[in-house]
Amino acid sequence: MLPERFCEKMKTLLGPDYDSFVAALELPRAVGLRRNPMKTECLPENGSFLTQLSAFCLTRVPWCPTGFYYDPETRPGLHPWHAAGAYYLQEPSAMAPAELLDPQPGERVLDLCAAPGGKTTQIAGKMAGKGILVCNEIHPKRATILASNVERMGIANALVLNEHPARLVERFEAFFDRILVDAPCSGEGMFRKHDAAGTDWSPETVTMCARRQAEILDSAAVMLRPGGRLVYSTCTFSPEENEGSVGAFLDRHPDYSVETICAPEFSPGRPAWANGNPALTGTFRLWPHRLRGEGHFAAVLRRAGEEPGAALPTEPGERLQKEIGSLLEELGLTLPAGIPVRFGDHVFLVPPELPVLRGLKVLRPGLELAELRKDLAVPAHALALWTNQAASCHDLHADDPACAAYLRGETLPTAARGWTLVRVDGLSLGWGKGSVGVLKNHYPKGLRII
Repeated sequence: MLPERFCEKMKTLLGPDYDSFVAALELPRAVGLRRNPMKTECLPENGSFLTQLSAFCLTRVPWCPTGFYYDPETRPGLHPWHAAGAYYLQEPSAMAPAELLDPQPGERVLDLCAAPGGKTTQIAGKMAGKGILVCNEIHPKRATILASNVERMGIANALVLNEHPARLVERFEAFFDRILVDAPCSGEGMFRKHDAAGTDWSPETVTMCARRQAEILDSAAVMLRPGGRLVYSTCTFSPEENEGSVGAFLDRHPDYSVETICAPEFSPGRPAWANGNPALTGTFRLWPHRLRGEGHFAAVLRRAGEEPGAALPTEPGERLQKEIGSLLEELGLTLPAGIPVRFGDHVFLVPPELPVLRGLKVLRPGLELAELRKDLAVPAHALALWTNQAASCHDLHADDPACAAYLRGETLPTAARGWTLVRVDGLSLGWGKGSVGVLKNHYPKGLRII
């Protein structure tokens, strides 16, 4: 049930559109998934990928080239391709902000409020493994979920941090080409999705969120280089958190302006609901009674000027240990450009121009390669999910009982010897180690489906 004071507010704002708005919230919500180009680019869209997923009854999301609506009764989250990182389950409207950000390969990009990782992984797919993607989450438990999703989607160039935005300002002034601020909000757009969103709502929450959004936006403004793009988004209808937050931000930062973007699927912002700045017409509202998705808001902002991002001291890295080199040779893998960095017993490959990490709360500095155990190197699960190819592969099909057995952590019969990449329909799932006709299971215990 919608909060009474929320309904009163929306009736005043929407006038004759209010009835259709409320009627839309009473309909079943649309659900979506987004294809991971880094894992599925080897599978033609008119071939095995869409054929395999035809049981999910996919139809395209208009504003996201890799997005699809699916039938919720088909439950794609239980499919082995989900474990392989072939796609990310994401609410369709939530796919809009990363599309508006439009990150390019080789750029420096920040996702400032990144958990659980839907927009981070969407950004990463557009960057194609090139450049630096810093994804930050202030809440430790949510940051852990973010790191897990980055791993599952096979992302090599992402730095996962658990910091307050103000701490990042001290390190990354004028550094990033693009920044996404998907801000914490009152969540009005999620009333249909989460009952708790309506239970927890109050006008006081809206005011608190608007104040917090201003602080986050001010931090982001400092970290964007002149000429860079900042996308601000929320999943709420509240003008105080949408046009109001953007209008006040433009007043505080005269070097920023609303960038004109063509997005015909979305409705224009309402300047009259804020400070009257006509530029707010160029912001976007996603209304559930006008498209198949939940309520969202987005604004594309451009910083004046045109200068390269600040040059910062880079992570020095170290030589690749011979144990890692021998392991990579056995696996038949060639790594992307990067710098080896050791964190305790774990070795990561970080982007070549990654700034110094000392003093930051780092959950994941890049692509985890291996864990060192005495004089042996054990390949990381992240390394398996990053690649679909290896010198030795054990291939399964999604409907093969052996695939379910592998995901449960069971051993499999095999003729392979040594470290072997286990794949489902050509997509990597994890590692096994073959010996004497048996493939010992190295699928992480915490991920096993019991």
